[in-house]
Amino acid sequence: MNVGQQGGDHRIAGRVHGDERGVDYRTPARPRAAEPPRRETGWAVGLTAAALALLGGVSLLLLPAEQARAAGTVLVFAAAVAGWISKRFDDTHVALAAAAAVVAIGALEPDEMFETLGSEQIWLLVAAFVLAAGISRTGLPARLAVSLICRARSARALVHLVSAGLVVTALLIPSTSGRAALVLPVFTALASAFAGRPRLVRALSLLFPTVVLLSAVATLVGAGAHLITSQILDEATGAGIGFAQWLLWGLPLAVVSSHVAAELVLLLFTRRADRTARLRVDGAGLRERMGIPERVQRHELRAAALLGAVVVLWSTESLHPFPPALVALAGALLITAPKVGTVRIGAAVSEIPWSTLLFMAATTALGLALTESGAASWAAELLLSGSGSTLLVSVVVLSTLAHLLVQSRSARSSVLIPLVVPAAAAAGMNPAALAFASTAAAGFCHTLPSSAKPVAMFAAVPDVPTYTARDLLKLSALLAPVLAALVLLFATQVWPVLGLPLR
Repeated sequence: MNVGQQGGDHRIAGRVHGDERGVDYRTPARPRAAEPPRRETGWAVGLTAAALALLGGVSLLLLPAEQARAAGTVLVFAAAVAGWISKRFDDTHVALAAAAAVVAIGALEPDEMFETLGSEQIWLLVAAFVLAAGISRTGLPARLAVSLICRARSARALVHLVSAGLVVTALLIPSTSGRAALVLPVFTALASAFAGRPRLVRALSLLFPTVVLLSAVATLVGAGAHLITSQILDEATGAGIGFAQWLLWGLPLAVVSSHVAAELVLLLFTRRADRTARLRVDGAGLRERMGIPERVQRHELRAAALLGAVVVLWSTESLHPFPPALVALAGALLITAPKVGTVRIGAAVSEIPWSTLLFMAATTALGLALTESGAASWAAELLLSGSGSTLLVSVVVLSTLAHLLVQSRSARSSVLIPLVVPAAAAAGMNPAALAFASTAAAGFCHTLPSSAKPVAMFAAVPDVPTYTARDLLKLSALLAPVLAALVLLFATQVWPVLGLPLR
């Protein structure tokens, strides 16, 4: 998921010892206040902003009501994007201000804005975060990771087994930053075990955040951006994307892209001798470092059974009357139930990233305003003209590069999907196919340490040498075109076979 914001100092702590295992998803307050404009240039910034506001106000007064609402929505949208790009303001504050502004100009009804916070998608994430808190308390994800890693007999086997384990975590934790915090202790344990092989440690430090981000596309709850895409599609076309559909289309791409990325990391940052040398992972020592009991505990089995039941019910949504949010809520209640649960409801709720959920609701409202006001159709005609393969390539390339401007995964979807849907309809293409391809490509955010929270977390691990900004640029220079090519390949050859045709 990168569910939520990407700016600022995001320190996410994972507790992995004894009965205190858990993941704190909350994003702490920014330690540094935004600096005011320099005195010698402040007057120019203010004058420019005043001139733009005056020009926009005059234009809105001269236009017919419907066109004025669309134009006003575009101005608000542009201001929100500028706020996200500037990094001088909190992402959630910008999103909430933009949502309030589109209501003020009449582009969105107040009830519609408030409904986004109480939508099924928000309830689904709330329940999923509670469920994830209970699962992480058991230590089950760490046990699964260690059991996979212990099978490695070479560096290549190790990176691919780690990748497989990270893909599985996409089903456990509905947040890329939460998953990164969950597996960070696994990385530090491996770094300690292979301290004498610095190139392998550096490769692993790149592998973990890379696969966490790429594998998020596997599930609907893998990132908040996926839920935004589904909701905007539902509002625009009358049909969103369910959990089972997303799993069917996203999981194959997650598996392939994760293992391709693992191979790239291995080839770029290790030598042939590193890859051919015999490797042995001390499973007992690894479990001891991470505080994992040797025998599987009863509460781990209960948690695994509950998680399996939830995933099965999500995947068979069409066969029963229970919506995914209700299934997740039932799972959350069971995992927090007295005596049989693994975490208290208060502790689990305290770990929910409420700021992220507010951000998601606000960006969803902004996306709905773009669609309902007609601004999205106008912008799509202006920016995404073309048809067929040209439009598909343009959307995938733009989505892949969007992280360079808008760091938040959810914000990228709220920016791109309202434009992609009308562009697809105008070109006679399937809006769901183009929106899914855009969301999958927008999951790439590896270029800079500030591009995503998992990347920032693994860039600075205490007492462990990891990677530099130059290493990230080296990896992203190859990984970006490879991922874009994979998305195009899946969009044209794989997803149509799985029920997602381009037309």
